[in-house]
Amino acid sequence: MVEEEDDDDKTSSFPVSPTGQYFTSSVMSISVICVLESEIPIDDSCTVTMLKDVFIPINPRFSSIMVKDKNGVKQWKKVEVKHKDHINVPIFPQGKSKEFYDNCFNEYMTKIAMEQFPQSRTLWEIHIFKYPTTKSAGNLVFKLHHSLGDGFSLMGALLSCLQRADNPSLPLTFPSFTSNNNNNHNLESDYKKSFCTNVVQSVNGVVNTLLDFGWSLMKSTNLEDERTTIRSGDEGVEFRPIDITTMEISLDHLKEIKSNLKVVTAKYIHSTLKNSSMTISNMIGPVEKMALANHPVKSLYFMVVGVPESLTITMMSYMGKLRVAVGTEKGLIDPQKFKCSIENAFDRIFKAAVPSASSKSSN
Repeated sequence: MVEEEDDDDKTSSFPVSPTGQYFTSSVMSISVICVLESEIPIDDSCTVTMLKDVFIPINPRFSSIMVKDKNGVKQWKKVEVKHKDHINVPIFPQGKSKEFYDNCFNEYMTKIAMEQFPQSRTLWEIHIFKYPTTKSAGNLVFKLHHSLGDGFSLMGALLSCLQRADNPSLPLTFPSFTSNNNNNHNLESDYKKSFCTNVVQSVNGVVNTLLDFGWSLMKSTNLEDERTTIRSGDEGVEFRPIDITTMEISLDHLKEIKSNLKVVTAKYIHSTLKNSSMTISNMIGPVEKMALANHPVKSLYFMVVGVPESLTITMMSYMGKLRVAVGTEKGLIDPQKFKCSIENAFDRIFKAAVPSASSKSSN
């Protein structure tokens, strides 16, 4: 921390949550990077206005720095935000190919993923990459320290800055997981089934929680994954450069696979980070196209950086597509080979689960 809080400042301060303290300790500093891919060239003339009027008011922590009081307890202290200190616009040679700017963007992402936030400023920043890549006409990158909130609150804050591209007056909608039951079903029978299901789910929840806690406890002590091609196991891996690659998967295809296999395809057990091989994080995005300051968003994805692992996978849905982002330790994992392996595996699973897909592709 850069300073101690005076008694006079307590009225403008509020405590840092235990999770926030964990994510900004002397041994760990974790951030979330969110990338919005624009369909049109980015006009950054309204950036300061958007930050001042839309982004910063969403969360008081966006205009606060972390300090320690006289007892050594971390507090959020409100400060005046100098907006331009948080805006970064990298400069690269003009008139190059999209593939050239792909490489520039990838290297730039590696660079900002490794950088630490200055403790004298609020713990967020934006990066405006104005050059066209093979995937977009420009990229707007938000980097937010994880102490500002969990993944849901941070992504929720960003999504609240966006509007529906077709009609800004309407709210964004998200996929629904509720199913419509047949009204002709016997209500008493349905109630009994529902009650039994709830009991079983509650018991399973307790058991899974105990197992998860026990597994995490072992992971945090002496149980450690072996060193493999996706885990170096070296100390300080969180401070090493990473590569970030992405791919898109159709949600309709995933639904077909799940329907045909009749299994739940996304069930993960969270455990202590350091002794594990990888982390997986996922978020649900809107079904309609979004826009930020009249810039239609072609796609978006996020990545968690600063974690002590060699492999991180994140997933986010948007407009019927699932964007998978893969963060790999530079020099240990070949990002393109890893990407191709996932895409080939998904293609084989889809064709095996949905035979009609194979016949269509062969015609």
